[in-house]
Amino acid sequence: MKKTLLWLDDCRDPNDPRVDWLVFSPIGRDVHVVWIQYVDDFFDYIHQHGLPDAICFDHDLAEDSYDERTGYDCAKFVVDYCMEHDLDIPEYNIQSSNPVGKENIQHLMDNYHKYYIKTH
Repeated sequence: MKKTLLWLDDCRDPNDPRVDWLVFSPIGRDVHVVWIQYVDDFFDYIHQHGLPDAICFDHDLAEDSYDERTGYDCAKFVVDYCMEHDLDIPEYNIQSSNPVGKENIQHLMDNYHKYYIKTH
């Protein structure tokens, strides 16, 4: 059974044969990819299926819509979910071209992982 990669990105299609976006996958290319473009769909997926084996985050999502939430909000959701269920975060990477947003997601996820390891 293939591992599942949750790909959060409003623009980058992980199945596009012209671009190897799966170079960002922390669990390799031979994975079942679930492409999610919107924050609410991200929340719904995790509520319905639990955590995937890995997540690739984009920061800036749906810039042309009313929704101003970002990949950082999704990362916070993952941390809250992990705290509530006493889990470590899944493997992850960040393909965002927003350096500040990327750094914020990285710090949030790294800090929770360090906290989880320290307390278990």
